[in-house]
Amino acid sequence: MSKILILPGDGIGTEIVSQAVKVINSLNANHSMDMNLVHGLIGGIAYDETGSPLPDETIKTAKDCDSILLGAVGGPKWEPLERSLRPERGLLGIRSELGLFSNLRPAILYPQLASASSLKAEIVSGLDLMIVRELVGGIYFGEPRGVEKRNGERFGINSATYYESEIARIGHSAFQIAQKRGKHVCSVDKANVLEVCELWREVMEEVSKGYPDVKLSHLYVDNAAMQLVRDPKQFDVMVTSNLFGDVLSDCAAMLTGSIGMLPSASLDKDNFGMYEPIHGSAPDIAGKDIANPLATILSVSMMLKYSLNQADLAEKINIAVSDVLDQGFRTRDIASGEDKVVGTNEMGDLVVKALES
Repeated sequence: MSKILILPGDGIGTEIVSQAVKVINSLNANHSMDMNLVHGLIGGIAYDETGSPLPDETIKTAKDCDSILLGAVGGPKWEPLERSLRPERGLLGIRSELGLFSNLRPAILYPQLASASSLKAEIVSGLDLMIVRELVGGIYFGEPRGVEKRNGERFGINSATYYESEIARIGHSAFQIAQKRGKHVCSVDKANVLEVCELWREVMEEVSKGYPDVKLSHLYVDNAAMQLVRDPKQFDVMVTSNLFGDVLSDCAAMLTGSIGMLPSASLDKDNFGMYEPIHGSAPDIAGKDIANPLATILSVSMMLKYSLNQADLAEKINIAVSDVLDQGFRTRDIASGEDKVVGTNEMGDLVVKALES
């Protein structure tokens, strides 16, 4: 039996996670998966109920589980709060508490959605790349940080810091993934300006020596952003720091036609993982039954593949999603022309129907 912590979070989180739970229930009923679901709080709703965006009980429960499925956190309701109490601190906190240092963000273009991309079909058709983002270090966590008074005016500071061991472990993660894909790692940095990136590049070169079957290349982050738009299919696996990965993965997401299509995994050294869509909580559409649940459903697929050792069932989910798209069903964000527009709940039901057919 696998124990899964369900953290719907804020905004559309409850709606999209509910559709993913339908898929899990179907797998339990038809494939004897016996996934036991437990529920917890994180983000703004956790603050409302407990006074903390990351309650101790959530961490305690997470450490007793085999995996986590997360919806999304945040919203304007909580923006006036002190920074340490905002929903996003819950997300950063759980990543840090559980050592989820390796963030896997695939950018895969389903052929049915080629017309939804903002780029020409010939540029993005067949796109399949993986961005490996270091998740618990870098400028998001470095010290010192804060806003203070200096020379009579406000002064803000954040510190981009990495130990070589932190760089090495994300490097190993990227190279091991590349060995199962196209055997090419592109490391993204800004070594021409930042000393921390000089170290990043040196360590990546050292790590690469242990993977002679994998090609290593380097790009500065500004050039990498340009190349993602110019010729995204040149990439197999991209590995980069927390900040750069945050930006580049969202850029790559839009190549696929919608940020609502892309799942992600955040793994520790033993492949314990937290799985979530890469989009936000979208409070403006919460409760309207129009959010796209496919990224969350595909996050379940990633969970089965990377944490629960059920690659065959993961592929069944992928095929079910593709079948639904083949039938012309779309949520509003990916619809065009003669597509059949459906809501969040109906899309979830359609994927379950395809999974069980």
